Amino acid sequence: LQALATEQLAGRRGAVVAIDPWSGEILTLVSAPAFDPNLFAVGMSQAQFSALQHDLNRPLFNRAVRGTYPPGSTIKPMLAVAALETGATNLERRTVCYGFFMLPNTTHRYRDWKPEGHGPVGIHDAIEQSCDVYFYEISNEIGIDRMHDYLSLFGLGNQTGIDVVGERSGLVPSTEWKRNAFRNRADQRWFQGETVIASIGQGYMLATPLQLATATAALATRGIRYQPRIVAAWEDPLTGERALASPVRLDDIELNDATNWDTVIDAMNAVMQGPRGTARAVGSGAPYRMAGKSGTAQVFSVGQDEEYDEEEIEERLKDHALFVAFAPLENPQIAVAVIVENGSSGSGVAAPIAKAIMDLSLIHI
Repeated sequence: LQALATEQLAGRRGAVVAIDPWSGEILTLVSAPAFDPNLFAVGMSQAQFSALQHDLNRPLFNRAVRGTYPPGSTIKPMLAVAALETGATNLERRTVCYGFFMLPNTTHRYRDWKPEGHGPVGIHDAIEQSCDVYFYEISNEIGIDRMHDYLSLFGLGNQTGIDVVGERSGLVPSTEWKRNAFRNRADQRWFQGETVIASIGQGYMLATPLQLATATAALATRGIRYQPRIVAAWEDPLTGERALASPVRLDDIELNDATNWDTVIDAMNAVMQGPRGTARAVGSGAPYRMAGKSGTAQVFSVGQDEEYDEEEIEERLKDHALFVAFAPLENPQIAVAVIVENGSSGSGVAAPIAKAIMDLSLIHI
C-alpha cells in the first residue's frame, strides 16, 4: 500500500492516508514529494541539505500530518449528520438549486459548482451530486457553533494523537474562535456569509489528510472511533521482550437517531456507485460496494461574477483535489483520504488514487 500510494503520487504534491477503521492502525501514510532519509543517517553536504530545504515542492514537509487544507466538500457527509440531528433538515426537505444562493436582503451570489444548478434536491441528492446550494441553505439553520460542535465530534480541528511528532490540529471555526483570533480588530462578529462558505469546507476551515481519514473512519464505523497509530509493538533492546500496541478507543459519536448514519452512508455510496454520483466513473463496476465524497478547495478567491480558465491559470493556483472513501460498505476494512495539491478535480484526480488503494487492500492482497 505504501509503495502504491507513493507511485500514485509520483510527480505530484499531496498526501495519502489509509486507516483500519476498527483499530486505528495506519495502513499507509505518504507525503509527496518525499526525500531519502538515508541521507540524514550517513551524512550529507551542506549543498544537499540546502537543496532539500529550499526546494519549492517542500519534500521535508510532511503533508499527511502537518499539511492543513480547506477540506472542501469532503465535510458534507459530517455536516449532513449535524443537519439531520439538529433538525436543520430532514428526509422530506427539498431545495431547488438554480446554481447560486443568496442570503436575505443581499445581492451577493454564492455559486454552486454546477452553473446551471441541480434542480430539486433532497439530502441524498445533495451528497450524491455535491450540491453546494443545498448546504448553503441549511448552514445558517445549523449555525456555525453547532457546526463546530458536530465536526469536532469527528476529530476535525483537533490533533488525532497519532504516534509521530509534529501533527497539526487544523481549524473548525466558531464564534468564540473568531472573537479570540480577531481580538485586536475592530469587528469580531461572525457573519452569516462566513457560515455559508464554511458549509462547503472553505473560509477559515482547515483539516489535515490524517484528520480527514480518521473522520471518514468514524463514518464507516457509525461513530466508533479509534486513535490512529503507526507503532504495532515495542521491543526491549536488551531482553527482546515485545509488547503489542493495543487499539485506543476514543469517545463514540452517539446520535439521537441512528438511522441518520444510514441516510448519509447510503448517499456516500451513491457518490461512487449511484446513477448521478460525482465519482461514479471511478466506482462503477467494482466488485465491492464503497462510499466516498469528493472535494475541491479553492486556493485563491474568485469574485461572484468571475471565472478562471484552467488552461491559463498558473499551476499552483489551481484548486486542490480531495477525496475520502471507505470500503466495503457492509463491513468497512479501510478508510482513505487523498489530497492532490492543485489537482483541480477531486473526483477526477484524487478519487482514482483512493480507489487504487482500496482495490489493493481488498482485492489483490
